[in-house]
Amino acid sequence: MAGLYIHVPFCKSKCTYCDFCSYPSEIQKAELYFACLYKELKHRAQQLKGKVIKTIYFGGGTPSFVEPKYIYGALKQIYTCFNVSKEAEITLEVNPGTIDESKLKVYKNAGINRFSIGLQSANSETLRIVNRIHNVEDFKNAVTLLKGFNLSIDVMIGLPGETQEDVINSLELATSFSSVKHISLYALKAEEGTPMFTKYLNGELLSDDEVASIYEASCKYLSQKGFNRYEVSNFCKEGFHSRHNLNYWKRGEYLGVGVGASSFLDGKRFTNTESIDEYTKCLLSNKFAEVFIEEVNLEDAKGEYAMLALRTSFGINFNEYKKEFESDFLVDFSEPIKKNRAYLDISESTIKIKDEYLYVQNSILVDFINF
Repeated sequence: MAGLYIHVPFCKSKCTYCDFCSYPSEIQKAELYFACLYKELKHRAQQLKGKVIKTIYFGGGTPSFVEPKYIYGALKQIYTCFNVSKEAEITLEVNPGTIDESKLKVYKNAGINRFSIGLQSANSETLRIVNRIHNVEDFKNAVTLLKGFNLSIDVMIGLPGETQEDVINSLELATSFSSVKHISLYALKAEEGTPMFTKYLNGELLSDDEVASIYEASCKYLSQKGFNRYEVSNFCKEGFHSRHNLNYWKRGEYLGVGVGASSFLDGKRFTNTESIDEYTKCLLSNKFAEVFIEEVNLEDAKGEYAMLALRTSFGINFNEYKKEFESDFLVDFSEPIKKNRAYLDISESTIKIKDEYLYVQNSILVDFINF
């Protein structure tokens, strides 16, 4: 299995918490950017020769903000250059304020079968404060428009002024639609360099303990609604896991195309520049726009495998680990297992973090990364 990620860096406006590779004032560069992206897809195809693409994910930025012809063109190029499974999961990220019937018609013709919709909050005033361009009615209209597709909804915890009741209300709205099969529940992280970081420095955001309490209540609510947690921030109805993200957590191979996109292929990690101008200049000169490349050695690979798998409710299967590395997980990680034994569930075939400690898994995972 191989995944393919396409980065669309354009958006209508930047949210106050966003530190992603996105540019609200660069839309005039879209035509040149996508021409170069199609070129990168063609040149990268050789790297996935003989492999089947089973997931395709358009992220951003806001992919639904650009003219739909660019998304259609990207998928046309992908089908021309790559071996794509007939059952491929093809996801497009959507801001509720940027989708309409004409765009959806193009998306359907292009083969998109899954949409990830950024609700974030069911409080329109909160959305305004964090500079989201949509309101609650826009969200309802978007979900109604996309009825019949496989839908995933993003909700955030810890937005300014929000309470536990506000977050539960957001989850209640998201889960009230039958087409919604997946929920991504993220805790706000105030990244340095964003307007939200100033609020963090001024002590205007919720404490870690307050966020953890809301998260626990949210997990309970989602469970009651039939959404099972399968990764620390991801919940789904039975059989509706994000196959694209599961590939990441299983340390599968993936190719990232576009500015800021990262890849993991043949034991190497590489990442493209975040500059649109540098990216297009490189591709027009028939060069890749990589700014970072590293070989992943065996010890690092084992640490990555443990860190990624332990984020999930499935944990690590000892037989799968042995097949991957030809060694015994319990032997390789005996010290971090011993140190964190109270937080782990260990059976004859698997090891995983206990449910009640999954939210604070970073303090546990650090020992497995640095084993």
